[in-house]
Amino acid sequence: MADTADTLADTVLTDVSDGLATITINRPDAMNAMNTAAKVALRDALRAVADDTAVRAVLLTATGRAFCVGQDLKEHVAKLAEARDTDGGNALSTVREHYNPIVRTLTEMEKPVVAGVNGVAAGAGFGFALAADYRVVADTAAFNTSFAGVALTADSGVSWTLPRLIGASRAADLLFFPRSISAQEAYELGIANKVVPAADLAKEALAVARALADGPTVAYAALKASVAYGAGHTLAESLEKEDELQTRAGASQDHTIAVEAFLAKQRPKYLGR
Repeated sequence: MADTADTLADTVLTDVSDGLATITINRPDAMNAMNTAAKVALRDALRAVADDTAVRAVLLTATGRAFCVGQDLKEHVAKLAEARDTDGGNALSTVREHYNPIVRTLTEMEKPVVAGVNGVAAGAGFGFALAADYRVVADTAAFNTSFAGVALTADSGVSWTLPRLIGASRAADLLFFPRSISAQEAYELGIANKVVPAADLAKEALAVARALADGPTVAYAALKASVAYGAGHTLAESLEKEDELQTRAGASQDHTIAVEAFLAKQRPKYLGR
């Protein structure tokens, strides 16, 4: 694996073009394992695009043959030893400091997030993919919960996202007995939204993200919020939330544009507000 001297600038790359932010995890020699530099860079890059009003959609992907294999275990072992030798605290404070903010930003930002899963997504990498709103997956990619394999519990939101996608019983199976889940099985389980030939992954993921970046951003934000809210509230509460969010979407310029375009039998050109 690459050593931990990676700089923030080269472990995660950000490109913003015409309302679409592409964030690329860039530690291919380490299968995009997350060392401290990569975790900080990814957290900060996601926060920046979430706050950027010019960004209307986000594409999260990676270089090389892996999407992200989770925690950099070489760095982790060193931190465990340091904590043990110096009584220096919790070596897994990274969950609170890095993984939790990354996943919350992915799920809570008021714009859609597409994961272009180019290869294996394991552990925290699986969590990042699950936290996206839509997953375009290469047919050669695979998923693995991995946590129990190193005597750890789920993090990066997997305990919340995975059972909501595939049900509690199947999630328990994959968490207690980690194994490689092929792209096709991921599609059948409901983890992957779309499976494409590996050679077409970049093009197909970009097309999905571009369509969302050109779409009604306020409505997409409301859809994200309503689905997340409904997962933990009663029908009556969810109906109230829908009313609140529909009022907001209905007041957007994009709603007026959409209605006028429909009546004129034209294609709407949204402004994202």
